[in-house]
Amino acid sequence: MPATAAALSGLMVCLATTPALAGESYVQVGAPGVVVGYAMTVNQKLGLRVDAGTTGNVKRTHSISGVGFDTKAQYNRFGVFADYFPFTGRFRLTGGLTLNKAQLDLHSRFDGASSITVNGHDITPAATDYYNAQFKFPAVMPYIGIGWGHQARAAGMGFVADVGVSIGHAKFSPDTNLVGKTYNSYTITQADVDAKTDEINHTIGRITLLPSASFGVNYRY
Repeated sequence: MPATAAALSGLMVCLATTPALAGESYVQVGAPGVVVGYAMTVNQKLGLRVDAGTTGNVKRTHSISGVGFDTKAQYNRFGVFADYFPFTGRFRLTGGLTLNKAQLDLHSRFDGASSITVNGHDITPAATDYYNAQFKFPAVMPYIGIGWGHQARAAGMGFVADVGVSIGHAKFSPDTNLVGKTYNSYTITQADVDAKTDEINHTIGRITLLPSASFGVNYRY
């Protein structure tokens, strides 16, 4: 998303160079990983922010529905937010948009010796066989949340925290070469693979929310 990154970087520069509005820089940790951003105060009730965060690549090994997978999770996010302070204090409501690269990649670990069950049939895939899949969230998602900090105040250090969700349905996309292959006199059909796909999808869940939670420090100019 180089064009998106360039656009948001330009917005951050514009905000930072706006002399009429108080601003601050901040750093947070949590999900999505390490977050850096810039915030500015419009008035006592309203603030605007942009930030960027990343978890990098998180790799694990899991067994899902009887299939061993090497998994890789990525969560890279750019966010544009408006903060509303309903009371006198630091508590706020936040809404905005996140621009994401958020996905989970699954790569099967077939070894030619271990069996799996596909639609009621036990098969032993060869090491060259594969059943891979990907859960991927939309590139742009609305965000709602609550938080603490970024309020209008005197210059200096402060504490900030955010809890919220980006809303969007994760798409599940499988990829396999099992269809048409014969194991123990049984030939795998597309219906068999679809049944396994439904089973895995049900096990992981139909994901419609991408949660985030982070805390950190800011410095107000």
